[in-house]
Amino acid sequence: MTETIITLKKADLTLGTAAARVHVLKGIDLDIEAGASVGIIGPSGSGKSTLLMVLAGLERLDGGEIVIADTALHTLSEDALADFRGKNIGIVFQSFHLIANMTALENVAVPLELANVANAFDIARRELTAVGLGERLEHYPGQLSGGEQQRVAIARALAPSPAVLIADEPTGNLDTETGRQIADLLFAKQAERGMTMLLVTHDTSLASRCSRQIRVRSGQIVDDGLSGHTPQVVSA
Repeated sequence: MTETIITLKKADLTLGTAAARVHVLKGIDLDIEAGASVGIIGPSGSGKSTLLMVLAGLERLDGGEIVIADTALHTLSEDALADFRGKNIGIVFQSFHLIANMTALENVAVPLELANVANAFDIARRELTAVGLGERLEHYPGQLSGGEQQRVAIARALAPSPAVLIADEPTGNLDTETGRQIADLLFAKQAERGMTMLLVTHDTSLASRCSRQIRVRSGQIVDDGLSGHTPQVVSA
């Protein structure tokens, strides 16, 4: 029987204030199996990126429950949630979010040091080499191409050996060929490490590479991807 690593129960979230309040997530129930690659798709404003931020522990639910790796995130303090996120969830954003005055090596190592991880720079060096940047360790983000910056971001996300990798439009700022290379890298690392990967994308061809697709519309899941979806097989 496949282990469930993520569970949402009646997850509810409203954002904004007064006239700008929007009911973004509306009582979502969801189970995600360990080791799956899950594409989350839906039109703009559907709530898919907010759902991803909830799953990343970056947005708090107003109501309902979220359990990841047997930990009830909705019961944690902010400090405990940050600690859990740092150890268990790797996050890759569309716009890289690298620190401009730090080298590639420092961008990966410093978060590990802040989490009191031993040998942070050795781990960072290994992860950057693994994503093809072994010769670019001392370069700053401004000296790297978009694809290289995203590789640094992926190395940073993978460095703590997370159980869950979350990617929000990871190819959105890249040209087609570079985006394909980054997608190949993400799927290769997910398979290599047996992680659970959650991927929000507008690119249906990218989502089709996942073992499961979840469709979101108007803050609700309209297709949970468990009705016989067969992923497109693309070599990494």
